[in-house]
Amino acid sequence: MKQEKQKINGWFRKRRISMSDPILHEEEWSVHISPAGLTGAVLAFVLLLFALVLVLVAYTPVLDIFPGYRTAAERQHDELVQNIMRIDSLERRMSDMLTYNENIAMILEGRTPVVRTPLSEGDTTKLDKTLVPPSQFDSLLRAEMEGEGDYSLARTLRSREQGDGKLFFAAPVEGIITRHFSRDENYLGVGVQAAPNAPVTSIDDGTVVDVVMGGERGALVTVQHFNGFISIYRNLSQVLVSKGQVLKSRQVIGYNAMADAGKKDNPLVEMEIWNEGKAVDPEIYIVF
Repeated sequence: MKQEKQKINGWFRKRRISMSDPILHEEEWSVHISPAGLTGAVLAFVLLLFALVLVLVAYTPVLDIFPGYRTAAERQHDELVQNIMRIDSLERRMSDMLTYNENIAMILEGRTPVVRTPLSEGDTTKLDKTLVPPSQFDSLLRAEMEGEGDYSLARTLRSREQGDGKLFFAAPVEGIITRHFSRDENYLGVGVQAAPNAPVTSIDDGTVVDVVMGGERGALVTVQHFNGFISIYRNLSQVLVSKGQVLKSRQVIGYNAMADAGKKDNPLVEMEIWNEGKAVDPEIYIVF
């Protein structure tokens, strides 16, 4: 018991720690401290160092210099930024595609396309009314189309006008109209009873914008014409054109379907005309 008390007292009894010059044999520095005090000082220094490291980690970007120690929140932030950049890139691509389609539609309608450019206000893309600068070949083509040459637009339009000033088109197929245009019945075209495998032709110059094969009503072809007109042909058994193909007036685009087994009549060649997004009666523009 006495020995244990002596050990405890010895743990708190101060010792003298000094530094001396071995050459001059003079003491340069000394301190009196007990083993318990030395242990407490070391523990206090360790705790202070630990607190300092926590403060640096929590409130400074010191860990950014160590790539392997990035937090989960920072990694999620980086992924979020990358996803936003991808979405912005997709938005710009979609905007470019929409601009391309709008310009193609303007060209088909005889108008001048405009440039879609991003403005400084925000990240959205807005329409800039800057005209596309014409090239030398574009200027020559415009002069030829606006003049009185073979490709003059004025000459083409005049050739499509009757005496009363109305436009007219060529008949798409030879036959008899057995079903007429009717908005009440939601029948927005005409049905022509034609011979089997009769050729179906384009009513005017234009460009094929859509081809649908294997539908319930046979193949379907959509053609874009001048001045906002669109013609649609249904019940074709065979299609001879493809999407994007430029057509001349009366050019064959397909053939009439034949009657199925057990049926007497051939399917009607159904044809629609749309102008500026509205269905119109084909008999106003075509003499069948």
